[in-house]
Amino acid sequence: MSNPVLRSVHIHPVKALRGFAPAEAEVQPWGLAGDRRWTVVAGTGKVVTQREAPRMTLAAAELLPGGDIRLTAPGLEPLTVEVPDPSGTVAVDVFGTEVQAVPAGRAADAWFSRYLEAEVRLVHLDDPAVRRPVDPEYALPGETVSFADGYPLLVTATASLDALNSLIAQGDHAAEGPLPMNRFRPNLVVDGTGPWAEDGWTRLVVGEVTFRVAKPSGRCVVTTTDQLTGVRGKEPLRTLAVHRRRGGKLVFGQNLVPEHTGTVRVGDEVKILD
Repeated sequence: MSNPVLRSVHIHPVKALRGFAPAEAEVQPWGLAGDRRWTVVAGTGKVVTQREAPRMTLAAAELLPGGDIRLTAPGLEPLTVEVPDPSGTVAVDVFGTEVQAVPAGRAADAWFSRYLEAEVRLVHLDDPAVRRPVDPEYALPGETVSFADGYPLLVTATASLDALNSLIAQGDHAAEGPLPMNRFRPNLVVDGTGPWAEDGWTRLVVGEVTFRVAKPSGRCVVTTTDQLTGVRGKEPLRTLAVHRRRGGKLVFGQNLVPEHTGTVRVGDEVKILD
């Protein structure tokens, strides 16, 4: 049997916004280059995501040369935001952890505040090598992460999504399925595995890069949000609660930490080391 292959790569320049799927991406110590280096925060400093504002999925961020972004959203004129000068930082609350980030400026703040109908700001992670450590319970010393939920990358498998959709089809909310992979907002999607094979992975190679599996990914209400409309349902959390509860979490996919840098490309062979 041939090895699995990398089916797709996904980068979300602004946390919680729609991203894009390039043919290849550079893997940096803290994640894919350009992935989740920007985030929206409330006046309290807390990160704002689709958990609180599901319509964020209708807005998109295009990654431009040098790390700049171009924002688009229904009802608003597009806005290009340049990487801000890191002359000063503000404290951002990322799920209870304080992280220093650089304000993007008034134009970006006004754009997002108008779209979300709330006073919010856009900030940029200027130095991901030092700003935010990975959870020490699952990390090695010095490992850091962007504004991703907790780990540099998330990998999912198409066979596991097929298995999950089969379970959803047997449940009380079958009409919500089948669900697309974008509900889980992964970085890497792998073809050619068995269902739930990723549960047993501890290290894998994708193209040029070796990754360590940190832990299964605990899922939240964002997965119930249709990424094309912003409308919420019950699935997949109802089905995950029955079939995929691990240590109090509802899990789908695996969190990864790269062991070194390199490039991953769609079509790359995926080798499971152990």
